[in-house]
Amino acid sequence: MTGGATGLRFGYGTNGFANHRLDDALAVIADLGYQGVALTLDHDHLDPFTAGLARRVAAVRRRLDALGLAVVVETGARYLLDPWHKHAPTLLHDDPALRIEFLRRAVRIGADLGAEAVSFWAGVRPPEVPATIAWQRLVAGCAAVCAEAEAAGVPLGFEPEPGMLVEDIAGWRRLREALGAPPGFGITLDIGHCRCLEPQPVPDCVAAVAEHLVNVQIDDMRRGVHEHLEFGAGEIDFPPVLRALAAAGYRGLVAVELPRHSHAAPAVAARSLDFLRTAARTAAVPAGVTAPADQHRTTDSAPLLCSRGGSTPGSPVLRGGLQSKGGG
Repeated sequence: MTGGATGLRFGYGTNGFANHRLDDALAVIADLGYQGVALTLDHDHLDPFTAGLARRVAAVRRRLDALGLAVVVETGARYLLDPWHKHAPTLLHDDPALRIEFLRRAVRIGADLGAEAVSFWAGVRPPEVPATIAWQRLVAGCAAVCAEAEAAGVPLGFEPEPGMLVEDIAGWRRLREALGAPPGFGITLDIGHCRCLEPQPVPDCVAAVAEHLVNVQIDDMRRGVHEHLEFGAGEIDFPPVLRALAAAGYRGLVAVELPRHSHAAPAVAARSLDFLRTAARTAAVPAGVTAPADQHRTTDSAPLLCSRGGSTPGSPVLRGGLQSKGGG
């Protein structure tokens, strides 16, 4: 999501507000001065398997509009699909159907919310699954999600995640090539992850994927340690990073990613925005502008992709010819 010169827009992830009701979290984020939100679909935050999903999605859409918040959809909830196993099933498991159905629903919800992107990752390879099989499953699963996203007109941001089957930019490039380089298959770049494991300096990572960048998560981190830290607690020099994002013409959200800081969410979010604004001034980068004119949500009269009724895992959530093709 690149283009002409524009200012950076800062957002905050709802996975850092896990102890807040979603409506309250959105209000705090907006009141602090953020311009967008990275909405992680989870039990208490727009559960995609809840009854009355379409009504809830419409209500969240109205809430976002009223607060002036842009949105990206994140899919990294830990125990949404399996109460016993973190992130399970992934696209790499023996039966990935529920994960694929979840991602399809995330795409439809993203379409109804007017999301700028829907973000997802590969998952950790189960030890009993050979690497070649895991890769084949990942490509097949991503192809199914890409088809859903293309039909809905929603950009996908695939996130390289340390410790997962695709953990770096090189892995993302390999996956994109295996998929046939679909135009809607972009990258979600976590700035902290770049410091954690990429061989290049962080600003160079931004430049390397500039033309494919659709979503940015931002946090501090130390080399070799996958731990999301508050700004200033890690090793990243942020003004050059923000300068690189601006130079790339990136126009999407730059959303703070601190999923283990919900216990102090309002204070952490306030400190984070102060830090980012100071870093932007140091970098001489404009920040705090509204979304470009070509990034607009569909009107309230547009048909919802989500069904009017409730849904349960494995049941269709689309109407007409766009009904789900698989179960969960």
